[in-house]
Amino acid sequence: MATRNLHAPLLTAEEFLEIEFPSDTKAELDNGVIRMMAGGTRRHAEIQGNIFNLLRNALRGSGCKPFGRDLGVRTNGLAIRYPDITVVCGNQSSDDESKAIGDPRAVVEVLSPSTRTIDLGTKLLEYRSIPSVATIIFVDPLLETVRLIERTGAAAWSDSDLSPGQDVPLTDLDITLPHGEIFARD
Repeated sequence: MATRNLHAPLLTAEEFLEIEFPSDTKAELDNGVIRMMAGGTRRHAEIQGNIFNLLRNALRGSGCKPFGRDLGVRTNGLAIRYPDITVVCGNQSSDDESKAIGDPRAVVEVLSPSTRTIDLGTKLLEYRSIPSVATIIFVDPLLETVRLIERTGAAAWSDSDLSPGQDVPLTDLDITLPHGEIFARD
């Protein structure tokens, strides 16, 4: 008696990027499996927008540029993630049609209850495995706190839960994000 394979084959990052999802659909590739993503809250979007604008203004002319959730990050051959913000440095003009990059300098995730565990677990490990990543930021909208993780050597990292109200120094990018501006409501 023949057996049937009940499991679909795992997708590669390249295969996933070839899929044309409807414009109102957001998905990530997680270890070769498509995972649908829910939309964020108004507060989540507000904080993401605040940080994006702060980074865009602070990095203008530096050779680094922030991108929003539409640009994927290839964390390995079976995973594509969509951080809330990705900072890319260097000349990227030849990659205008790219849907994902493999060499971000910094990633920002605004936490939500439904994604918190995977963001602080699987995604953190994946981001740390990318050689170009120097800074990983997790922002908690409920507590208005920031966790800052920075590369300090080839395989060494500092990991700090910043004090409430503390500005966010991004050493690698040579800028500081004001806490009050990250969480501003106007």
